[in-house]
Amino acid sequence: MDSVVLARSLFGTSMAFHIIFATLGVGVPFMIVFAEICAGVTKNPDYSVMAKRWTKAQAILLGVAIPSGTIVGVMLSLLWPGFMQIVGQVIAVPFQIEIWAFFLEALFMSIYIYAADRLSRKMRVLSVIMVSLGSAASAVLITNVHAWMNTPTGFRLAADGQITDIHPLKAVFNPSFGVTATHVVASAFMTGAFCVGSIAAYKLLKKNKTEREREYHRKSLHLALVVGLVCSLATAVNGHFTAQMLHQYLPLKLAAAEGLFDTTSHAPLEIFGSTNVEKQTVTGGITIPWALSFLATDRFDGVVRGLNDFPRELWPPLFIHTLFNLMVMIGSFLIALSMGAMFIRFALKRAYPRWLLWIVVAGGPLSVVGIETGWIFSCTGRQPWVISGVQKTADAATLSQDIGVLFGLFIGLYVLLMFITIGVMRYYFKRKPVARELAATEGK
Repeated sequence: MDSVVLARSLFGTSMAFHIIFATLGVGVPFMIVFAEICAGVTKNPDYSVMAKRWTKAQAILLGVAIPSGTIVGVMLSLLWPGFMQIVGQVIAVPFQIEIWAFFLEALFMSIYIYAADRLSRKMRVLSVIMVSLGSAASAVLITNVHAWMNTPTGFRLAADGQITDIHPLKAVFNPSFGVTATHVVASAFMTGAFCVGSIAAYKLLKKNKTEREREYHRKSLHLALVVGLVCSLATAVNGHFTAQMLHQYLPLKLAAAEGLFDTTSHAPLEIFGSTNVEKQTVTGGITIPWALSFLATDRFDGVVRGLNDFPRELWPPLFIHTLFNLMVMIGSFLIALSMGAMFIRFALKRAYPRWLLWIVVAGGPLSVVGIETGWIFSCTGRQPWVISGVQKTADAATLSQDIGVLFGLFIGLYVLLMFITIGVMRYYFKRKPVARELAATEGK
């Protein structure tokens, strides 16, 4: 295995691990905000218990997100020196500002954890809003660099390889920044909600819970499903604008995602199936006529460019069609799940049935899978470029031959950190059962 493949494997594995904690680090504070608001509006102490317990979980997640994020930052310099040479000159601003976003999150997280009982309700809500704002800002700023890699602007590359005519603000506000940042934040909020809902549904399925505990978990599940529905719908709407951005700036990536080989009007949308290069079609899929043209151009007769318009050596791996479909199908499933739950709750005025609770339990893990496949699709769909049209991945990677040893060591480290995180979560919440905290609120 050559150094480029090893560098991609090591960095990809590191990102796949870190993104779980980074995503939940954005989504969980958002849920805490709503729990605190509900506590203030309804005066129901159950929501205060939710906020308190979710904050403890957030603190544990943050304890893993910080070192794993630091590892990713170090690996950028070690594994991609050619890439960092350009980044350092053109788009270092988001990395610098991200430090202040993290400072904002950490400062108000400390205030909220250690001084919550001494703060008024309004100040508690304000504190946790600042935590959520800081975590979301961190995600947006890091995503900014990723967006720039897809649509690089704000500089010129001279014939001798020198970077000239640098405009940092143009680099920051690159064409794909808005839709990419919105998608990342909305999907993180969605994932946080469905993970909370997954745990609440699992607790409701257990038969050894008192009615008081069930009442608490029903409130938690209901809040999670409402937030999850809104955020999953926002993610889907943003997906439409993302398709239009791809059509305008990254047509090759869109063509590969949909398995479209020939430039055509009235382009169909292919769902499922696999891309067949020899037959130049998607086999085994479901075809929706004209749908891709509408998604990309808002017109059924819009022209969408195909793979054959581009040199074969610049095609990304065509399995991204499967990744794209998996991401979209998970998002659609979560929308249907939350809508169905709301229909049962409000239209039929019934309790959530056990079969639905089992499906909701799967919603949390599925949302994480959707995040992972989305990031893999976005990065793999840019290949063979690390900076689209500017620098190829092979030219950016380190030439070191010792990456294999690091790869093994870091895989072991990530497995260890995952087991430690799960162990700490289980240990803490077993020692602090919700029944005890609910009993302490009686009469308040």
